[in-house]
Amino acid sequence: MLSEAYLTDLSAVARSAEVEAPSAKAGRKRRVSSIRWLSATVIILALDTTTRGGSIAVVRDRGASAAEKQLDVLALLHGDEARTHVERLPAEIAAALDRAGVAKTAIDLLAVATGPGAFTGLRIGLAAIQGLALTLDRPVVGISALDALVIEAGTQPAQFIAPWMDAQRGEVFASLYGGGTMVEPPIASNPAALLESWRERLEGQTVLFAGDAITRDGDAIIAAGNGRWSIRVPGPLAPAIAELGVIRARDGLAGPPHALTPIYVRRPDPEIERARKGRA
Repeated sequence: MLSEAYLTDLSAVARSAEVEAPSAKAGRKRRVSSIRWLSATVIILALDTTTRGGSIAVVRDRGASAAEKQLDVLALLHGDEARTHVERLPAEIAAALDRAGVAKTAIDLLAVATGPGAFTGLRIGLAAIQGLALTLDRPVVGISALDALVIEAGTQPAQFIAPWMDAQRGEVFASLYGGGTMVEPPIASNPAALLESWRERLEGQTVLFAGDAITRDGDAIIAAGNGRWSIRVPGPLAPAIAELGVIRARDGLAGPPHALTPIYVRRPDPEIERARKGRA
């Protein structure tokens, strides 16, 4: 469980994200704006497709504000890495709702990881949530997977937290947080080169590296940190996405589905391949 002070810091990170575009429908606009002052129970469907497996959570918030929030995870589904998101996502969303005992019409808020991550997985996840939002006439909120990794790490005794995501092609998606604030922007980089570039800034500091790329880079991180850097392989991110989604929604930052914007950090692979062929 996160401390109240740390949640206050993280809510500042949440507020710094993209603000929604206005809805074209008055009815939808009223529902979006009402989340800020909502005091009743809120049901959130949260989705993460930034990794091969991903996750889905159905979460109930019983608090009247970010400070008073009481989150219950009603259902948590780990994605099947052996199948693509497009093959399994509709059935997995239905299974999560069924496990939680929640009808689609009972959902109040939709939250989705907007990246960074694989181009195809991100687009499928965003499209799924946008489709549900349009069908159900519900507000949506996009959450950076990097922010979610900080939340998922909890109250760790480290001065900095470094989300560390596998970007494929031997690269990593990473950023750096201190005191709940992002102090190094998201980057796609060679892991060894990035560790070297951070070495002077983080010399003698305690740093927790968290993300799915830890399974590949963990030994190098430990060696580079001289006993001051630690590693964590995270659990599913969907509950953390729901948690940050509640903070943003209560701050009035939920919006219509067309306001969702993917965070790529680097150009999508198909675009890179087209550019490569164009130079050939």
